[in-house]
Amino acid sequence: MSDKFDKNTRSEIMRKVLSKNNKSTEKKILILFHMYDIKGWRRGYPVIGRPDFVFLQSKVAIFVDGCFWHGHKCKTIPEDNREYWEKKINKNKLRDLIITKRFQKRGWRVVRIWECEIRKKNFDSIAKSIISMISDPIN
Repeated sequence: MSDKFDKNTRSEIMRKVLSKNNKSTEKKILILFHMYDIKGWRRGYPVIGRPDFVFLQSKVAIFVDGCFWHGHKCKTIPEDNREYWEKKINKNKLRDLIITKRFQKRGWRVVRIWECEIRKKNFDSIAKSIISMISDPIN
């Protein structure tokens, strides 16, 4: 499928995309919190790495990652401008790894929830993972 925009226009459009409040996936996690009576979370907590949700008491950081932007195996890299996309996605993956390690170094546990898991409505699995982490405090 060809793009209806030329390369320069598409590049300008994509440059304006900011990673702030991926509303559809985050809203579904909020619904999950309500469904499973998960409490104690904070959203938009001002810490380097910007997790989508944190549980301060149990030191759990939750990141809701878009499959394409964070390089999940369920997505493929477009052939058009492939070198650019590989570089961009690999840079995102490296940043994710650095942020995860930074949190772990400070004694936090990190949960990364993939967009496709939410789309498939794997709510039981996601909820069990979160509940077990927030229920089992780190010493």
